[in-house]
Amino acid sequence: MREISFDTETTGLNPRGGDRLVEIGGVELINHIPTGNVYHVYINPQRDMPEEAFRVHGLSEEFLSDKPLFEQVADEFLEFVGDATLVIHNAAFDMGFINHELEKVGRRTIPNSQVIDTLEIARRKRPTGPNSLDALCSRYGIDNSKRVKHGALLDAEILAEVYLELIGGRQKALGLMPEEEETSSSSASVEPGELGTFNATPRPAPLSALLSDGEHTAHKAFIEGMGENAIWGKYDS
Repeated sequence: MREISFDTETTGLNPRGGDRLVEIGGVELINHIPTGNVYHVYINPQRDMPEEAFRVHGLSEEFLSDKPLFEQVADEFLEFVGDATLVIHNAAFDMGFINHELEKVGRRTIPNSQVIDTLEIARRKRPTGPNSLDALCSRYGIDNSKRVKHGALLDAEILAEVYLELIGGRQKALGLMPEEEETSSSSASVEPGELGTFNATPRPAPLSALLSDGEHTAHKAFIEGMGENAIWGKYDS
């Protein structure tokens, strides 16, 4: 299952009133886990930056003046999104801007059916709040110390962690592996289609054999009859 933890920064609150996108950040999730594949772009809004908005994200009109226009990045943005579900905190705000910009440049808009709003999930879990992104980080023990100002990519990365907690948290290998073994397991670097290895902790004392000497001799003879390349030979001792 492919999802994208997603956030934007803007010049204000009202896209229909002339406010524009200035930053988009997206973090790809496969089965709720970040893959390392991200999308990030700053956008020239072709207008001034209100002081209120600048205090929120710190993106000045001068900094954005040489960045691409939304029309120039719209296709690559839609390609990155594809048919993935967008995971957004307060989705109505971000989708209002995204779809307004897409409409302006004649591109397809993204339907609500393709969006999950983590604010709605948080409100269902705790109706009395608070349910801001910072409050949820505090609630779930997520480090947001780098979030001095809002930033679309940083917020998308933080939201990915918050989302995981909102839907139940990560089960660490079903609790079957000690933490130090889990984090160092070679399966973490396995490529798709390859088998990983699991280094089990050896028993303090081996189990006693269940085969009689005669049964073991008969089994060994049977394996030898398969030829020297028989895989079972590796397990006979």
